[in-house]
Amino acid sequence: MKLISVDLGAQSGRVAVGSFDGRRLSVSEVHRFSNVPVKIHERLHWDPLRLYDGVLEGMRAAARQGGGFASIAVDGWGVDFALLDRAGRLLQNPVHYRDRRTESAFEEVRQLVPPREIFQRTGNQLLPINTVYQLWAMVAGKDPVLDVAERLLLMPDLFHYWLSGVARCELTEASTTQCYDPVAGDWAWDLVGRLGLPGHLLGEVVVPGTVLGDLRADVAEETGLVGVSVITPASHDTACAVAAVPFHQPGSAFISSGTWSLVGIEVPGPVIDDRAFAAGLTNEGGAGGTFLLLSNGTGLWLLHECRRTWELHGQGWQFTDLVNLAESAPPLGSLVDPNDPVFLAPGDMPRRIADWCRQTGQSPPDGPAAMVRCVLESLALSYRQTIELLTSACGISPPAVHIVGGGGRNELLCRLTADATGLPVWAGPTEASEVGNLLVQAMALGELSSLEDARAVVAESFSPVLYEPRPGGLWDDAYQRFRRLSQAGIRD
Repeated sequence: MKLISVDLGAQSGRVAVGSFDGRRLSVSEVHRFSNVPVKIHERLHWDPLRLYDGVLEGMRAAARQGGGFASIAVDGWGVDFALLDRAGRLLQNPVHYRDRRTESAFEEVRQLVPPREIFQRTGNQLLPINTVYQLWAMVAGKDPVLDVAERLLLMPDLFHYWLSGVARCELTEASTTQCYDPVAGDWAWDLVGRLGLPGHLLGEVVVPGTVLGDLRADVAEETGLVGVSVITPASHDTACAVAAVPFHQPGSAFISSGTWSLVGIEVPGPVIDDRAFAAGLTNEGGAGGTFLLLSNGTGLWLLHECRRTWELHGQGWQFTDLVNLAESAPPLGSLVDPNDPVFLAPGDMPRRIADWCRQTGQSPPDGPAAMVRCVLESLALSYRQTIELLTSACGISPPAVHIVGGGGRNELLCRLTADATGLPVWAGPTEASEVGNLLVQAMALGELSSLEDARAVVAESFSPVLYEPRPGGLWDDAYQRFRRLSQAGIRD
């Protein structure tokens, strides 16, 4: 069986072909394209038409390998959305979650509905990037596009609509919006109404593995793909990635490491109580009827922005070069809180990191090697902190950690995470979102009967790398220092 996955990340998009023989899955990337936000009049947008062109090019590349594809599915990031008119036309470029329009909206919504009540209704960590605050900013600003909008689609849903002509909201994406009730399994209509949000935009929610229909005739003709079904995977890329985690021990933690770091555990149902709220955890839908109890934190974004800034100044390092530089830097020097809001927006990240260190009484990292070491060690310590929060919230002490996504390729980050947490770390598969996407398609088509079967295929098809924690070191002292610094960090 041959399948096509489309994985849309915050930095790039990838189209891959999966071949499944009933036991093993092989994956080959056929096209990669950039995902570059565009700033217009101080508003930061995504460019979905450029992305869609990249998707079509990838589909044509797949078709050139020969026919016989059964299905295609798209996964991507959460919270951001497109608005369509009654004819199904895109009304404007979707706004990027890093845009600053939600800064005041976040506090305004908290004044209207107490944060604990918002969490009770949605199970979501309260983050300014969430869809509910984006919609509130539009309502409060009397955005005229709302006067003609008829349908809201999260980003992967938009591409499924363009491919199939069927407009549906997929559950794992809906669960990132803070407009969805994971207990009732429907939109949180009372919260939406209380905030005066345009509830008519919210359409039918479908589960992972829903067959939407075949490719539109014009898409099939343009790409050379005939008889291909469009399927909703676990459309949120985190849910796809976790579906591809070959857990070795029950209760192990996962880290989906990319632009963001999503650290959590898989649970049978949402955990919505005082402990989860106090820990700042979120409940998101997963594949196979599972839920993911996790924390959304900053990931390799800091390193991406450092590299971009250095490139603007003529220092064009590859990521592997930067990691190699960091290997030689002294350990456990300056530390930062990766989740401090000052690091959220694009900009001169090396300067921000240096300023953060100065304002917390530390010497700034001396040069790129120390800067990268600071970022990676701070990420590893933030992972330890989140795992401790998960343990306190649900009483499960993870026996191991699985890192999937791009961070799984970063040997130094994996070693630092093992040392910081004191837990064995399994790294891989690195392209977990693509793998999970393909396996959910296979489940939808009846080739696999359960999520357990899918993970058995992962274990058979890919070889994760084990990193054992090294004895000794100063990690406990560094962790206490990290906690103090995080509490004293910059919040303006």
